Amino acid sequence: MLSIVDAGPAPPCPAPFNLAAYVLAEAARSPDKVALQIVGAGAAERWSFGRLAAAVQGVAGGLLARGLAPGDRVLLRLGNSVEFPLAFLGAVAAGLVPVPTSAQLTRPEVARLADALAPRLVVAAPGVALPDPPACPVLDLTALRAMEQGPPAPWDMGPPDRLAYVVTTSGSTGQPRLVMHAHRAVWARRMMWAGWYGLTAADRLMHAGAFNWTYTLGTGLLDPWAAGAVALIPAPGTEPGQLALLLRRHDATLFAAAPGVFRQMLKGRDRLDLPRLRHGLSAGEKLPETVRAAWEAATGRPLFEAYGLSECSTFVSGAPDRPAPPGATGYAQPGRRIAVLGPDGAPVPRGTPGVLAVAQDDPGLFLGYLGDPAGTAEKLAGGWFLTGDVVVMAADGAVTYLGRDDDMMNAGGFRVAPLEVERALAEHPAIAEVAVTEVRVRPDVSVIAAFYVAAEALPEDALAAFAAERLARYKQPRVWCRVEALPRGATGKLARRSLRQAWEAAHGAA
Repeated sequence: MLSIVDAGPAPPCPAPFNLAAYVLAEAARSPDKVALQIVGAGAAERWSFGRLAAAVQGVAGGLLARGLAPGDRVLLRLGNSVEFPLAFLGAVAAGLVPVPTSAQLTRPEVARLADALAPRLVVAAPGVALPDPPACPVLDLTALRAMEQGPPAPWDMGPPDRLAYVVTTSGSTGQPRLVMHAHRAVWARRMMWAGWYGLTAADRLMHAGAFNWTYTLGTGLLDPWAAGAVALIPAPGTEPGQLALLLRRHDATLFAAAPGVFRQMLKGRDRLDLPRLRHGLSAGEKLPETVRAAWEAATGRPLFEAYGLSECSTFVSGAPDRPAPPGATGYAQPGRRIAVLGPDGAPVPRGTPGVLAVAQDDPGLFLGYLGDPAGTAEKLAGGWFLTGDVVVMAADGAVTYLGRDDDMMNAGGFRVAPLEVERALAEHPAIAEVAVTEVRVRPDVSVIAAFYVAAEALPEDALAAFAAERLARYKQPRVWCRVEALPRGATGKLARRSLRQAWEAAHGAA
């Protein structure tokens, strides 16, 4: 039997369609129902569906009144506050194209993105890095919030395949890739409701990630609202140790996070009392079985993992009605068609490792990389989108993740290209050569390590400060190691895997 699964047809997206109008349709049915609670040590900030939809349409009208036109790009430099969904959905409602970015990005990183995007407007929170000088007007939060009460714009309805938003991800060349998604992408996420979440309108879903992350944006905000459920978001500054209390206090029924958050929540605790929680949801990086077992022992609740990526969100997962076997990630969600391909591009026999691929006609698949048609074409072959991840499919269709087919790193759920980090560190005047790779410091914990060639060992605090000026925190190395020379293959190609294997062997982490 070959490693290919067709889980039935995807539900067709209605037309005309607007992502924001679809996500906030509950406002017409239940305007007073709570849509969003930002929860923390103090009183929760609450937004009803009716208030949220009215504010989004007000922001849409305000953006258009500034002279922006459908198709214009709006760069979002925002944190975990209600202004993020107002700006994101307000732009989409008006037919504009929002581009959410991590608040951790440094000025040089943002400047490179702005050069590639050519935005017509930047919406920025206080204290976040901006290009210097900005190449377009900057809208602050006071001006954004003033738009809420302004004349509302009608939903910009149109073909489901038109561009709705752009997200950023690291490319293997070291340059950030700009991933273009259509309005239909949010409709395609309905396949996750039963295929991963078990989501209903009665749920109260808490997500512990940053809004700009596609995992949080979709799982934490868009999907609960589209289903008529409540989105619970921890207030800025909430520590992992406080999450269990917030889950209990606010009657969360579902909890989504990256594996590292679950690990931190369990530190020093044998028991977590979460009486209303049905189960947890993990994505962003491979879930270690030790973390899954510890979570289920401490809470008595299952933890379901999903595999996805910026270009297609999640499409393989375990679910309440179809849990993944031990060690496996899960099964193709209903409506998905996936395969495991060999070097010849054909499906391999089940039980044989290969590259995971999802059908090119999947309604959740991206439109392409902005400004990079060649890069887009490289990922498409024979009707498939190639993920670059090596997996194996069992006889029953269960998919087990084995690792990357290249040198890409995973830092807390964000994919990071070694070349991007190396390029920044190579600017250090005392570093002759540098290579970075992901190393395991414990069996279930990996960090970015930098191996550099220099005349002498450099102070780690100074290196860390140098990196912090040029790279977002999640891209910064946590391990620094001076070497006499970087290992290279016969063709001169850098052998990052050799660095990783040598370091792990020396430190007993392999």
